Amino acid sequence: MEFRIERSELAEAVAWAARVLPARSPVPVLGGLLLDAGSGTLRISGLDYEASARIEVEADVVRPGRVLVMGRRLVDVCKVLPAGTVECSVDGSRFSVVSDGARFGLSVLPFDDYPALPALPEFRGVVDAEVFAAAVGHVAVAAGRDDTLPVLTGVRVAFEGETMTLAATDRYRYAVRTLGWKPQEPDASGEAVVPARRLTDIARSLARSGMVRIALDRGSIGFENGGMRITTRLVEGQLPRHNKLFGLTPAAVAVTDRKPLLEAVRRVAVVAEGDSPLQLDFSDGSVSLRAGYEDDVASQRLPSALEGAPEMTVAFNPSYLVDALSSFDAPVVRFNLLGPGQRALLTGLSSADDRDSPPAHRHLLMSVKPLV
Repeated sequence: MEFRIERSELAEAVAWAARVLPARSPVPVLGGLLLDAGSGTLRISGLDYEASARIEVEADVVRPGRVLVMGRRLVDVCKVLPAGTVECSVDGSRFSVVSDGARFGLSVLPFDDYPALPALPEFRGVVDAEVFAAAVGHVAVAAGRDDTLPVLTGVRVAFEGETMTLAATDRYRYAVRTLGWKPQEPDASGEAVVPARRLTDIARSLARSGMVRIALDRGSIGFENGGMRITTRLVEGQLPRHNKLFGLTPAAVAVTDRKPLLEAVRRVAVVAEGDSPLQLDFSDGSVSLRAGYEDDVASQRLPSALEGAPEMTVAFNPSYLVDALSSFDAPVVRFNLLGPGQRALLTGLSSADDRDSPPAHRHLLMSVKPLV
């Protein structure tokens, strides 16, 4: 096996395939990357028992062949190679990497115990990669981190016709985002729960790749674009449905500019310790933010509009409120409020007067006991 390739292309391809490698594995070969060179193409693959990744790049192949080498070590080597053409070859039990006088020799792993790359699931449709990545970012912040409740660490990916819905919850918040996509069949429908961390990483890695093909079956979901394809196993179980939770009527409605509110929440929350809440006092014309107890307190007042009540006081976990406000792209945020200790629904608006457009992105938060 022998091939030549530009350092930047090799480094990017190796890093992309290595994203699925386990940090630690009782099976040493699962820490390896499989390099397969032939017909002007270098194919790099990595996998563990939960996910797989493969990328194809152009290369000047002198002698076809394949080799399995430690993935993390190859990533580190590629980072420090000099710019220019890299010459790679297999000599016995060593994989040589040479560039501008720098030479590395890496030990070769045996193929015998290396599993085959899983097949891509059934093709279901295509979605704009950039839009999909943004949508995943909008909802993944609400996914749980407690591995003892695995289904809550996932994002539900559901599609019905030409609409895809992403949703995530950790029981204290619930984010939902809808977007358009092009299904393979006009009446296609289905859903799956995908690990949130894995889905976030996949979406980011494909964000600039145009239209992405999505494949899905009962056990796994796959994404493919050009020479890149990645699969991951699904999380068993189902997330609770959000339709009834999001029905907040009758409710008071508060509207304010999102960025100034986000900045104020971050500023005031500096004095909030542990589970200390951040309180928002809405009235017609302003919202007052307050946090802290006794000697360490902070407050700030911002313009706001309130309808449906003369005043409304709610309090939130500051970090949850920051996550929710940060997940929106819209300049204005609307709060549908039931009262202290009850649900609050946040939606993004293009302007304070935009009340009729159906929201594509919604974020539900449980409010907590207000400050005394």
